[in-house]
Amino acid sequence: MSGGAGALAFEGDGGLRIDVLSNRADLVSGGDALVQVVLHDRVSAGRVRVDLNGQDVTSSFAVRADGRFLGLVSGLRDGRNRLTARTSSRFDRFEDGGGGATITITNHPTGGPIFSGPQVQPWICNNVANGLPAAQDAQCDVPAQVAFVYMSTATHQFTPYDPANPPAAGLVAMTTTDQGVTVPYIVRDERGVEDRGIYDIAVLSDPSRPWAPWASQAGWNHKVVWTFGPSAAVHHSNGPPQPVLIDMALSRGFMVANNSLNTHGQNENMPVSAEATIMLKEHIAETYGSIRYTIGSGCSGGSIEQYITAADYPGLVDGIMPNCSFQDSWTTGNEVGDCHLLVHYFTATAAGAFTPAQQAAVEGTRDTSVCALWDVTFAQGGNPSVAGNCALPAALVYNAATNPTGVRCTPQDYEVAIWGTRPQDGFAKRPVDNVGIQYGLDALNSGAITPDQFIALNQGVGGVDIDQNFQAARTVADPGSVAIAYRAGQVTSGREWADVPIIDLRGSHNVDDIHTDFHSYAARARLDEANGTHANQIIWTWQGGPGVFQNITPSPAVALQSFLLMDRWLSAIESDRRPLSRAQKVLRDKPADAVDACFVDGQEVTDQAACRAAFPFFKPLDPRDYAVRLTAAQWSSLRAAFPTGVCDFSRGGIDQRPSVSWLSFAHGPGGQPLGPAPRSHPED
Repeated sequence: MSGGAGALAFEGDGGLRIDVLSNRADLVSGGDALVQVVLHDRVSAGRVRVDLNGQDVTSSFAVRADGRFLGLVSGLRDGRNRLTARTSSRFDRFEDGGGGATITITNHPTGGPIFSGPQVQPWICNNVANGLPAAQDAQCDVPAQVAFVYMSTATHQFTPYDPANPPAAGLVAMTTTDQGVTVPYIVRDERGVEDRGIYDIAVLSDPSRPWAPWASQAGWNHKVVWTFGPSAAVHHSNGPPQPVLIDMALSRGFMVANNSLNTHGQNENMPVSAEATIMLKEHIAETYGSIRYTIGSGCSGGSIEQYITAADYPGLVDGIMPNCSFQDSWTTGNEVGDCHLLVHYFTATAAGAFTPAQQAAVEGTRDTSVCALWDVTFAQGGNPSVAGNCALPAALVYNAATNPTGVRCTPQDYEVAIWGTRPQDGFAKRPVDNVGIQYGLDALNSGAITPDQFIALNQGVGGVDIDQNFQAARTVADPGSVAIAYRAGQVTSGREWADVPIIDLRGSHNVDDIHTDFHSYAARARLDEANGTHANQIIWTWQGGPGVFQNITPSPAVALQSFLLMDRWLSAIESDRRPLSRAQKVLRDKPADAVDACFVDGQEVTDQAACRAAFPFFKPLDPRDYAVRLTAAQWSSLRAAFPTGVCDFSRGGIDQRPSVSWLSFAHGPGGQPLGPAPRSHPED
């Protein structure tokens, strides 16, 4: 779906063809669709009739300025709709090549769902708190609200604009877009609800000038920046979308858009996030016009959103700019879970048995601050009884003793449509497992800890039960859940990433912060493993800190430089008409200055030797570099700690399998491929 919400053609064999332009014909929502009837050269538009479910809707169509016969078809009922186009007589079929065509358009409610599966309940509509009227129904639906702002020449800030009482002309700044069009710097800000989330769209727009999806306003360059939000949570409510009044993008003609369901700190369910994205891109196409390409942007949880969207629903974003990045939720969650267990072991189970330096060696970090921060910020995300995880009143939330049927506030329960349920208790399956993990193996091999410490650690570290309580036994994944994690792309593989340019923006943090440099290179390793190259990814690094979450986002200068580079990269791909695959074009059209770089004292450095000196990292420890002799008694204890053996990282993961993109969870957990997009065919 590259280039828009669904710029797809559905070929027919007759003289007419019907193309649904605003989305796949089976994923349409909101009761309307932008449609083109492609005419044979010898068929005039005046002799074409278009019917929707047997009703004449020809008046919605006309030959537009670009010569296309387009219409916005409204009145779609929920479910299947039959759209037909035919010429005025059967004679035309044979003599003029007219023929007829038909396509089935499947419409879904504005409140969803489409392919993400049954929606979580309960759901609280926070419309009023986010600048919207009170919800009209349980899906939080309301009419969209529109406001205008302008860039003030007096304050150089966005200021409310009243079309009925505009400011003096000299107060409204002018801006020239990247297409060379100079317009008043007035921004239309549309806010509404789709898929139960709150969306926001900002774009240059002159309120005195009309427009249509086939005749867009001159200020929009038909490119979109999609802002994905940070953190991680499983809210049972809608919340604020990410800011869209971004001068860097708007002043150049870009649209900025997102849905609150694209904020990982509100919604960790990635099929729902992708669904909200496709619905909003359809709305943009039907309201504002076609989209040339979409650039993803966002930090931390927002980077997870980008990486998973690009992998699991390719085409929704055309290039991504993950900042302070992680590759997916669940493998990042492994780091959180390990830190939770280790902190508990070092501070409770075996308090005082390991020095701080030894603890850091076991944790694999320069000091203990990284694991400590993971533990205090996100470890309780897996606790079903923490009401804050799901933004619900405590009275509604699960408690094993007092409210065993309450809402469980865990990622897997929020995503039960993906994982399915456990037969023993009806809770969602959990794909988390630490059986066979040798904690502290590198620390042992380096001599940082003793064999006895290594054995005691692995005997005592334990795991957590389904309610996140510490237990002596290791954590065991629920049957089938790990296979789903791989197949459904909840663990990203890197294969689909080959189709997107990636500029990974990294504020270097190896102490005091969870956003460590490792994760940028973990994404690179996945690209290499899946595609044999990481040439479509560049990493830009600068000094993070000092302190937690400090300087993890780029300076305005670096942000602008990377943004313009991504735009040039995508523009080159867009204009490349060679018969090459998308992945080939991504590599061949890569700008010469799209290279790894670091920024030292504000200056870009592309010499990687200099960057490594400024931001050092080291090769992984290799057990072959060391020899640790264990006594017979120690070997016996170690075997007791690992009765089923240890993880063999030279082999693929248990139940590892290729991911499948564009899965629908509408018919059950695990997901089923959507299959080919519907196409028009000759009328019966």
